[in-house]
Amino acid sequence: MNTELFIARRIFFDKTTKKGISQPIVTIAIIGIALGLAVMILSVAIVTGFKSEISNKVIGFGSHIQIINYDTNVSYETVPINKNKSFYTDLIDLDGVKNVQVFATKAGIIKTKTDFKGIVLKGVGTDFDWSFFSKYIVEGETFVVRDSIKTDKILISKYLADLLKLHSGDKVQAYFIQQPPRMRAFTVSGIYQTNLAEFDEQFALVDIGHIQSINGWNSDQVSGIEITIDNFSRLEEMTETVKDIAGFSFSSEGTKLRIQNIKEKYPQIFDWLNLTDMNVWVILIIITLVAGFNMVSGLLILILERTNMIGILKAIGTNNWSIRKIFLYQSGFLITKGLLWGNIVGIIICILQSQFQIIKLDPASYYLEAVPINLKLWHILALNVASLIITVLMLVVPSYIISRLSPEKTIRFN
Repeated sequence: MNTELFIARRIFFDKTTKKGISQPIVTIAIIGIALGLAVMILSVAIVTGFKSEISNKVIGFGSHIQIINYDTNVSYETVPINKNKSFYTDLIDLDGVKNVQVFATKAGIIKTKTDFKGIVLKGVGTDFDWSFFSKYIVEGETFVVRDSIKTDKILISKYLADLLKLHSGDKVQAYFIQQPPRMRAFTVSGIYQTNLAEFDEQFALVDIGHIQSINGWNSDQVSGIEITIDNFSRLEEMTETVKDIAGFSFSSEGTKLRIQNIKEKYPQIFDWLNLTDMNVWVILIIITLVAGFNMVSGLLILILERTNMIGILKAIGTNNWSIRKIFLYQSGFLITKGLLWGNIVGIIICILQSQFQIIKLDPASYYLEAVPINLKLWHILALNVASLIITVLMLVVPSYIISRLSPEKTIRFN
């Protein structure tokens, strides 16, 4: 039988202890722990949600991994590669790959009767995954690409639609500066809005056949191949795997292929997102320390209130460590109670925000319309376990005051 645990439980569940002088202090400590955990849950859920949302939007425009011509520069005037490569089937069958699709890009100017705007047309084929853009359609719909005939439909952003005063079904012309200059007429099939200004201001989607025709390419020539994977955490691993499969291939002109992932293509965005991790760690450390010191104050009050009990236990031969364990167990019960309420408050707020988007954001500044929530069970478990362990460890040193109490003086004092 664990005697220390038994005594700690009797003290914790004894209703008469709630009338002691320590109760207000202990209550404040419990509230501090509860609020601290709730804030930590919210912080982790919001930051990971923000990173996930922004990452998914960037990936939606460029997939996880791209295979392009090694001679292609940073512009959107690309050097073509042949899509009928021997490794194409290997990529489709590769474990962890969700989708493989071809694309082609072309810079141009989109014009109405009164306005014009520079734009990047991204040509997509029959293998294009529309799931990302379908989530952000605000007017109209996506279009269908067929091998038999080119469609004149174009999907534009809300930013572009507002700037050029366009709606679904309107006609637009796209001009391409080359020799000789080219023009294509399109019909707006739909309007999307991701609130990621860097991309919304640039990209419009069309049938890949138009880009191939304007560039003078045949039907097998494309700007590159995009690969979407199942698990973003495996990005580096999958990039190396794709390099092993396709990185040593050469185009028909003898040029080498380049494999780059989304982090390499947009390093400034992902470096910025990684900076948010530091903010979370600072918040977690500060809150844990504050909750720990609150509990230290509560423990000292509990020890002072139970001075007579400590003296009696010492008088009958109980060693200091056993008495310290009693108060550490009791503190553990109090911390657990605080963590329980912290979980309830934090999870309820996360669920309400996730379902009803109560707290809104300015899309121009945050690229999102509402505070994002990414609530994961393992995040909650890790926060609870870490908070419990760290707080209890912080109480070990203050509990040393018990060894300084004299049985004779404590019993006589009472």
